[in-house]
Amino acid sequence: MDNVKQYQLTDFLPTTKKELELRGWEEVDVVLFSGDAYVDHPSFGAAVIGRTLEAMGLRVAIVPQPNWRDDLRDFKKMGRPRLFFAISAGCMDSMVNHYTANKRLRSDDAYTPDAKMGMRPDYCTITYSKIIKQLYPDVPLVIGGIEASLRRFTHYDYWSDALMPSILADSGADLLVYGMGEKTIKEVVRQMQAGKSMREITDIPQTAYMSVDKPDAPSLIELASHEVCLKDKKRFAANFKHIEEESNKISASHLCQAVGKRYLVVNPPYPPYSTEEIDEAFDLPYTRLPHPKYKGKTIPAYEMIKFSVCLHRGCFGGCAFCTISAHQGKHVASRSEKSVMREVKQVVQMPDFKGYLSDLGGPSANMYKMGGKDRQLCAKCARPSCLAPKICPNLNTDHQPLLSLYKKVDALPEIKKTFIGSGVRYDLCMAPTNDPAVEASHQEYMKELVVNHVSGRLKVAPEHTSPNVLRIMRKPSYEMFKKFKQIFDQLNQRYQLKQQIIPYFISSHPGCTEEDMAELAVLTKQMNFKLEQVQDFTPTPMTLATEIYYSGIHPYTLQPVYTAKTKEEKLQQRDFFFWYKPEYRPKIQKTLRKIGRMDLWNKLIAGAHKKDY
Repeated sequence: MDNVKQYQLTDFLPTTKKELELRGWEEVDVVLFSGDAYVDHPSFGAAVIGRTLEAMGLRVAIVPQPNWRDDLRDFKKMGRPRLFFAISAGCMDSMVNHYTANKRLRSDDAYTPDAKMGMRPDYCTITYSKIIKQLYPDVPLVIGGIEASLRRFTHYDYWSDALMPSILADSGADLLVYGMGEKTIKEVVRQMQAGKSMREITDIPQTAYMSVDKPDAPSLIELASHEVCLKDKKRFAANFKHIEEESNKISASHLCQAVGKRYLVVNPPYPPYSTEEIDEAFDLPYTRLPHPKYKGKTIPAYEMIKFSVCLHRGCFGGCAFCTISAHQGKHVASRSEKSVMREVKQVVQMPDFKGYLSDLGGPSANMYKMGGKDRQLCAKCARPSCLAPKICPNLNTDHQPLLSLYKKVDALPEIKKTFIGSGVRYDLCMAPTNDPAVEASHQEYMKELVVNHVSGRLKVAPEHTSPNVLRIMRKPSYEMFKKFKQIFDQLNQRYQLKQQIIPYFISSHPGCTEEDMAELAVLTKQMNFKLEQVQDFTPTPMTLATEIYYSGIHPYTLQPVYTAKTKEEKLQQRDFFFWYKPEYRPKIQKTLRKIGRMDLWNKLIAGAHKKDY
């Protein structure tokens, strides 16, 4: 490893006045504030945007986790930027980062050195924005990242149990960049450098802004106003269908929503990134390391992805509870093999690399190079999911490009083993097609995955067992998971492996009843599972499940959907995950007696002895 590059402080974007002086800079073009620690890695949005702007020849500074409680010196130390300030709350919504599904304060923060909690405020984007506008009211302010992206319309905020207007209205920012923002931020810079003021920048795709006038756009959908949404849950739910469909179309409409006496205007997204465009973002000169200021400290989120490589962006699963497609879009943009191999070769040169890649995946592990076979059909499509209720017949599910990449990576002499840590969509490699070659790639992928890429435990996410709940979730049937488990076990037996499947499940999802959870407990017990990876549904902005949770109405049918909402209801559902623990059994028995399903109680305890729990 003698050729390992030794990075200097000036190889990172500057974070202090002293670091500006080391570069000989008296001013910067853009100052970027981030709720996360500064990790110079393509998995961290602030680094990606910072490096993207740097590649345009701009002088960029990053202020990670500024102190908002003191005299605000962190917000002043870089001075007034020549172009604009930019803000991102980080890789997570700050409220999801801070609180559990039971609204309890979390004890740690994975995106902070040594996981220290309390280094960013609640509603981080709004807090930072108000400070910047107070200190520098005449300097343009751009907000982005997942928090701003998913709060761009009127949205339900679980932690305040209230509808909030667009984050643009509450923050006072001038422009919002939603989704993956490299192309967008570059166009913002170009227009500013051409002499446009921020108020004149109204035509860039994937941006939103506030206006006193309704936009004059050829294709415009006007949503129910914020004030109407406050009074009418059905109108609020109906908005979401337009928001989700237009966010995922190749050729989308403009959306606008009245907020008080102004209009929120949301421009359509860019078309899906090409391979060349996504390569450009990943091939920027990242050090792949935390900033030297964190020396001796551990950033858990970085440790998780330190020896991993992302192959693509986007996810066409469209799961009702997931924010990935809401932020990254449903159309998958895949990197070239050359770009991936360049990054893998960087990873293997890291001083503490021991030969094991922790992940070679993406938002979903096995969507690399997949998309519509006929792009003209995709251009007419408004489906939020290519997999639900059934796999689209126009979807190419050939796993051969992914298999080829696995083999090229594994052939490197420095690689001992490559694990797949991302979630595998087993329905993609099990669905029947009319193409024998594609079906052969499915079978080969299953074998390759199980035999060569499992670290002993393969995590997959059936999420539930109830057909009704799975339909609302936009997930495949539990029967398909059972078939996958059967194939997994057969391959383990054939190749004399001792590996386990670890399934993920969710309780209290919209549509889920106590009876559904009791049946989940019985069905998973029959498969000899004692569930470990479980969670109570947490409503997060701009997901289908959250809209149902708040409104009680399905946005696509406008029909009512039952949802557990009280703490007691949610805990009663969650109890069923732990039927094998003695302390949960009296509560489960009481619930089953209440709903008249003691037959399920008998199935749960049949043959159970103390050694089982």
